[in-house]
Amino acid sequence: MTVSIIRFGGSNCDRDAERALEHLGIDAEIVWHEDGLPEETSGIVLPGGFSYGDYLRAGAMAARSPIMADVREAAAAGTPVLGVCNGAQIGCESGLTEGAFTTNESARFQCEHVYLRVERDDTPWTAAYDEGDVIEIPIAHGEGRYEIDDERLAELEDEDRVLFRYCDENGDTGPDVNPNGSKHNIAGVLGDRETVAVLMPHPERVTLPDVGPTDGQGVLRGFEAAENGA
Repeated sequence: MTVSIIRFGGSNCDRDAERALEHLGIDAEIVWHEDGLPEETSGIVLPGGFSYGDYLRAGAMAARSPIMADVREAAAAGTPVLGVCNGAQIGCESGLTEGAFTTNESARFQCEHVYLRVERDDTPWTAAYDEGDVIEIPIAHGEGRYEIDDERLAELEDEDRVLFRYCDENGDTGPDVNPNGSKHNIAGVLGDRETVAVLMPHPERVTLPDVGPTDGQGVLRGFEAAENGA
């Protein structure tokens, strides 16, 4: 498979994603958003960064790039799509997933390691874990607070589309372990299809064993799992 990592003006985690995927033996290619999706694309990463300087709202301008119409079409056809940090914001803004990411409750940019509880283990992105596992992955964002209206939140919960929640090292959730004030401690969600996911933490930054922990490997292996029908 070949994963296309879409670079927008202001993306800065595209090379991190490329290196992490290639370390796992997954072919990856950085694609400039104006060039469109290559025909051989079998997976898509919307990487982190500050697309268009986060003007208007984080991810709002990139979500209106013509390539996002191709991404939505590919996602609807079953191509796995993963949005990370700014890519998660782009994913929400473009309608790939429900809700939106907005200014942290602290109104500060926060860069730190956090714990996440795996809410499901039957999706490509979590097939490497068990439900209830706690993994440690870093965040780096100023607009990471997940917001959604109560009615849609109830639907999201009922449809079991919450992928990760912020928690403590024991897997307990609550406001004291919620780094940005996200509704229900939500750190990552699924789209209409389980092959589409967005999350604010950065799995690509905890994938290479020569630079630290590797808790993020399982998330990126979701591309292989999706290809194998997991």
